Amino acid sequence: MLNADDQLQIAQKGINAALIEKQIDHFVRGFPYINLDRPAVPGDGILLFNDQEANTYIDFYECHAPALRVVKFVPASGAASRMFKALFEFSENPVVDEMEPQSPGYLFAHLQEIAFYHDLKIIMKRDGFDLDVLLTEKKHLPIVDYLLSPKGLNYAGLPKGLLKFHHYQEGARTAAEEHMVEGSTHARDRNNKVYLHFTISPEHRGHFQELISKAKPVLEQRLGVTFDISFSVQNPATDMIAVDEDNQPFRDADGKLVFRPGGHGALLENLNAIQADLVFVKNIDNIVPDRLRSTTSRYKKLLGGYLLAIKEKIDRYLVLLDAKTLDKHLCTEIAAFVSHDLLMSVPGEFSDLPLEIQREKLRYCLDRPVRVCGMVKNEGEPGGGPFWVRDDDGHVSLQIVESSQVNLKDVSQKAIFSASTHFNPVDLVCSTRNYKGETFRLQEFVDENTGFISLKSSHGRTLKAQELPGLWNGAMAGWITLFVEVPIITFNPVKTVNDLLRKEHRAHLSV
Repeated sequence: MLNADDQLQIAQKGINAALIEKQIDHFVRGFPYINLDRPAVPGDGILLFNDQEANTYIDFYECHAPALRVVKFVPASGAASRMFKALFEFSENPVVDEMEPQSPGYLFAHLQEIAFYHDLKIIMKRDGFDLDVLLTEKKHLPIVDYLLSPKGLNYAGLPKGLLKFHHYQEGARTAAEEHMVEGSTHARDRNNKVYLHFTISPEHRGHFQELISKAKPVLEQRLGVTFDISFSVQNPATDMIAVDEDNQPFRDADGKLVFRPGGHGALLENLNAIQADLVFVKNIDNIVPDRLRSTTSRYKKLLGGYLLAIKEKIDRYLVLLDAKTLDKHLCTEIAAFVSHDLLMSVPGEFSDLPLEIQREKLRYCLDRPVRVCGMVKNEGEPGGGPFWVRDDDGHVSLQIVESSQVNLKDVSQKAIFSASTHFNPVDLVCSTRNYKGETFRLQEFVDENTGFISLKSSHGRTLKAQELPGLWNGAMAGWITLFVEVPIITFNPVKTVNDLLRKEHRAHLSV
């Protein structure tokens, strides 16, 4: 199946040949469906905090976080091209509907209110076009061309982090700049230093560095902080081989193997390289203007404070498990903490086990990375949600599950999936160090049976692509996982360009 040239190509990418065989086997066998036990809901898997409880954890965070290294981790490598799908379709069929909020016509009618309007106007004027006249005369095709193509702003060729999202009196800010501002509200240390890490595509590194070099001194002076901003790219060794419809390696016109990026699950390596006590993870397009920042910051601190409080107990119990004075009374206390606070399964016959076996089982439960995930009430957004999942051994654990992982043809599984009340907005805080301060090897906690397979097209030929277990799905399946309800206003993604016209993204409006 693989020849000498293939082996050389694989080696040059840094991929173990045995891993290729494993990937092809996944294509042949497919990935098993997740076995949903029940949805995680408030009171059964999702924690609700009243104002007094929330303030306690926020105070705990504000007291302890300044002494820690806190990093805001932002996946920002995805291209923005999907934001403009409707505009690409409009170029082929220029029909205008100014009433439908997601239509190109609505965008054109409100284009002057959007953050990149002035940049577009300037670059079109350079080539002799008057943007306002074109809008008045409803000559929209040149506008689309200059917005999306390299002759203009090239927004279809840039990642979302480099697009201007919000307009202010002092000027517009890109999504990346907004994450810098947001980071300053909850991730600054006692020296007012703010650490941010963006995962980016190699071809966009220069653009990001140029943006940050311009924005950094301005925002530092305005916010009274110092930014420490780093970048990383997806490791080529995490790319996945593609196959044809017969599960044979897919080859290009030159006979070379075709590899595809392993999806956001590949960023587990990038996350593992972060040296931090706490890591906040949030998608690049989920960001708000200044007027909504306080609510977002409050709940960031709530998630962080709850994680710190839980981690403090975990570490204390792990130290006690190392002590020679361990007794059954203490094991019972720790087992209650595992069951009640961490919502993890403890064997029913636990109390009858020998002390040393109890110690091993408790250590197995506690000595692992921790994540606290914000969950919002489901208002019809696509994507994953919080569920109790049962594994092959009958153990039940909290997981974030995507619809593609569920056998929706199974009536009972579909009913459980449909009964979910909350949605995963990708708003989480992670602890990736053990009780000794050492960084976990995160790959050890991945469920490798939770990958994804999809059909793609390459030069008119169909190929099958495979993605690694998603970063907050299977890649974190073995973590201690806790879900906390956060308000819907903390979730404001920009999936289409028209989303920038929603009231939540208007910098001058009240919600």
